[in-house]
Amino acid sequence: MSKLTLKSSAKCFGGLVNKYTHPSVSTKTDMAFSVFLPSKAQQQKVPAVYFLSGLTCNEDNFIQKAGALKYAAAKNIALICPDTSPRGLNIAGEHDGWDFGSGAGFYVNATTDEWKDNYNMYDYVTKELPTLVETELPVTAKKISDGA
Repeated sequence: MSKLTLKSSAKCFGGLVNKYTHPSVSTKTDMAFSVFLPSKAQQQKVPAVYFLSGLTCNEDNFIQKAGALKYAAAKNIALICPDTSPRGLNIAGEHDGWDFGSGAGFYVNATTDEWKDNYNMYDYVTKELPTLVETELPVTAKKISDGA
C-alpha cells in the first residue's frame, strides 16, 4: 500500500505534474511535495533533481513558475519539489514573520524545545523524502541531484 496520497495531477510536456501528501516521521505532520515525471517514467525509472525552494515558498513555486518542465521533459528528468516547512502546527510565533517558521524551515533540524519535535527539515529532505520517492515513484536513487 502506498504511503502517498495523490492530491492533483496534470499533464504537461508529455509527462505529469503530481502533487502528493504523506504522513512524515521527521516532522510529525502531513507533508506535501510536487513532482514532475517525464513520459519516460511510464516505462522505467528516471534520474531526478530535488529543488529546495526559498523563503515564503511551498511545493508549488518552482514547478509553477521556473519554466523548467520543458527542459526536464526533454532530458527525461524528474523534478522533486518539497514544501519548505511543516504546516498547521500553530507554534507560538510560527506565523509572525515571513523569514522564520511557516514557509521558512531553512532545511535544518531545530534544536529549541518548541520547534525540535516538528521542524526537522534536514532529516526530511536528506533521508525521509528521498527514501519515500525512490520507493513509491519511478525515480532511480543512482542518479539524483540537489538543484538548490
